[in-house]
Amino acid sequence: MNIGIRLHDTKPGTLEERLAFAKAQGFSCAHVALSKVLDDFSMEEAPEKLTEEYARSVRRDFDASGLECAVLGCYLNLADPNPERRVRTQEIYKAHLRFAAMTGARVVGTETYANPESRFSEPAPQSEEAFRLLLDSLKPVIRCAEETGAVLAVEPVWNHIISTPERAARMLEELPSDHLQIILDAVNLISPEQADHAEDIIRNAISLLGDRVRILHMKDFVITPDGKMSACACGLGGMRYEQLMSFAAEKDLPMTLENTVPENAEEARLYLEKIAARL
Repeated sequence: MNIGIRLHDTKPGTLEERLAFAKAQGFSCAHVALSKVLDDFSMEEAPEKLTEEYARSVRRDFDASGLECAVLGCYLNLADPNPERRVRTQEIYKAHLRFAAMTGARVVGTETYANPESRFSEPAPQSEEAFRLLLDSLKPVIRCAEETGAVLAVEPVWNHIISTPERAARMLEELPSDHLQIILDAVNLISPEQADHAEDIIRNAISLLGDRVRILHMKDFVITPDGKMSACACGLGGMRYEQLMSFAAEKDLPMTLENTVPENAEEARLYLEKIAARL
């Protein structure tokens, strides 16, 4: 199994040190969000900072560690209602796609958050206006992905614009490009009200999106006394992973852990590997 970790969940340090920490805990790939890993990296300055020279440095660090860069994170709002901010955000995404191509990252990962100032006629997860704005904003970003050979992978989240497997499938149909793919985070598809139907939601997501999934994000969840969902490391909540682990093995997919801390990250990895060994 190719199991990795978000580098900002490792012990603090330089990129080289964080990669070494991940390697020492038995991981084989990593998710890197540069603004969360490096104190001196600003997302707003990404188009100027993500140079060829810097890409060579990052690639050397990954190669030296023996870890694969599974995801280069760029989780900014492509459905921003402000046109000027939206154009700047598109430029930041394009810079990440070019950087991913130079560093060998499998995908640039993103979500489809819509902020509260959006004046849609319905809440963003249900709004056709939000969906159309997102797709229009994605088009130049996808063209850049095609030109550079990189991949943008969208992560559906139950209370975001791409909120369900059905909406994700519609996005893929309306933007038909091999350079637009999916990150499947099963927990992010489950609302608190749906917690008892997690297995059905996972099954539906694999059925509708399985051929377009490139990365799995792996975490667990618990329902708090006030009825809210709290994410946690794998093995600390109520998730069952058999479907996901079988799917990962069938498609040879890398997976990166989320919501771990340095003290439980290795245990979470071993927990998943034990499930895989039983299948």
